[in-house]
Amino acid sequence: MLLTSLFTALLIFLNYYYNLDARVEGTSFYLSLLYHYWLFFIAFLIPYLFNPSAVISNVQKSRGLVFLFFIAPAIFSFKAVADFRVQISDDPLWNNYWDHILYWPFLLVVVSATLYLIRRIWYRDSSYFGLSTDNFLWKSYLVVLLMMIPLIAIVSTQPDFLEIYPKLRSVTGLNHELKLNGWYKLLFELSYGSDFITIELFFRGFLVLAFLKWFGKDTILPMACFYCTIHFGKPITECISSYFGGILLGIIIYNTRSILGGLVLHVGVAWLMEIGGYLGNFRGEN
Repeated sequence: MLLTSLFTALLIFLNYYYNLDARVEGTSFYLSLLYHYWLFFIAFLIPYLFNPSAVISNVQKSRGLVFLFFIAPAIFSFKAVADFRVQISDDPLWNNYWDHILYWPFLLVVVSATLYLIRRIWYRDSSYFGLSTDNFLWKSYLVVLLMMIPLIAIVSTQPDFLEIYPKLRSVTGLNHELKLNGWYKLLFELSYGSDFITIELFFRGFLVLAFLKWFGKDTILPMACFYCTIHFGKPITECISSYFGGILLGIIIYNTRSILGGLVLHVGVAWLMEIGGYLGNFRGEN
């Protein structure tokens, strides 16, 4: 725990001090893909190497484990850099809107299909990486979400938060120039929410449950470190908290073997932050 936390802190420091994510942004697809692959690979593998005897013994038992170590960062590095363009309108702003509407569901299909193939090869007798209603007590997660409301209300007053949330603000010009009504905004939020299905399925369902038979509860910390790195470029407080949030969600999936609880929390918090962003910016405009 200590070594992984210090290593994660080092990665956070290097990224935000040298502004690495911004330096990579705007480069070629292949350079960005290579950067993200090695970032994710290091963030995922190094925490496992803090217990080298476990890694060596498990690799000797299953050569397929080596493949999984290499394929996991490849899957998400593709997701991180994949671009999506559609031409369904003469108005480039509307094309930009539909790019975003279709982008997250498209990646959900790609990642889900990839993990399904992996499951068919290595995990034929198991459920599809945590898609189970067993041990899913929705009232408990609702209580946690209610407890998050005051914290999100406080954060939603901060300028750096309001520059990013709601996410529709990051889609340049859409909300202002297209004058989107409530239905278009709702469609955007539903599409945005689908991205968290991808994240929960990959990080908690795959990175925890798929490696569980080899490493037990020790799958949680490498997943949390990896999970933290996908938040590089976001406000640093959000990035740091994602590490501890990843640990919490990892503990939930370890004890329940279901990603549904983590999905409720993740999507719930994300949509609460969206609401906070809408309300915060509305207050700022008035």
